[in-house]
Amino acid sequence: MNAPEGAWARLTTQLIVLRDGLTVFARDVGHGLLEVSHNTLALLGLAVVGGLIFMGGTEDVRDRVESFALGWLQERLEQRAEQDGNLLAALAEPQASKRATALEPERLSREQAAVANWLARRYRVALEPVSRLVQESWALGARGKLEPTLILAVVAVESSFNPFAQSTMGAQGLMQVMKRIHDDKYQAFGGAHAAFDPVANLRVGVQVLRDCVARNGGLEEGLRCYVGVTHPEGDDNGYSQKVLAEHRALQQVAQGKAVPHNITHPSAPASAAAGLAKVALLREER
Repeated sequence: MNAPEGAWARLTTQLIVLRDGLTVFARDVGHGLLEVSHNTLALLGLAVVGGLIFMGGTEDVRDRVESFALGWLQERLEQRAEQDGNLLAALAEPQASKRATALEPERLSREQAAVANWLARRYRVALEPVSRLVQESWALGARGKLEPTLILAVVAVESSFNPFAQSTMGAQGLMQVMKRIHDDKYQAFGGAHAAFDPVANLRVGVQVLRDCVARNGGLEEGLRCYVGVTHPEGDDNGYSQKVLAEHRALQQVAQGKAVPHNITHPSAPASAAAGLAKVALLREER
């Protein structure tokens, strides 16, 4: 038998196998078993047909059959879910939880857990995302030589732990970083939209705060810089004192002391958002 005849014989065999498989599948469907077993019989029929073709088909044919079968089954499942009124089943995304900024509080140390619980009650936010931010603050504090409770105090004063907060002047996220000034720092996280990712915003904000403290030689001076006060005798409207008061309260909580979650601090009319906006305007004028 020459090559063309051999190829034709193989193709004929494949077609016969495919016809027989489809016949079996169609007969089962005709008997009504598909409606009884939902997608089970469909899967079985496709598996039979696919298996027969896999045994005698070429690699290209096998790839096309596999792609068709998986696509058909997925579409079938989505259609049935929509028909049953179960929109969540049709739109299910099992990996979505991996995008969430959350951590089980059991994974925190005792002092971290105490701080997370206190912040969750004080700012009426969920414990799991706060736990993740507390864990990140401890890691950033160790690497940046800043106290983690100071980082969390800045977050508290700036945004009250709202990761989507935005001022009228464009300061964004947990630490209300001005994107117009610090856009370059977000490039390491994929671009400016990372300002709304809690962890990325926290890391950028800590870098800005760390730079301010280093340039100005002290914590209070660094906070004044962070809020946008550029003159040594400029007024920060109580901002640094409010952050330091929150910082002290968080330190006490971490030490296991009882601190009321509704404790009040000296008022600070100006936020870092307003201060950083002043810096942005000054730079634009230059």
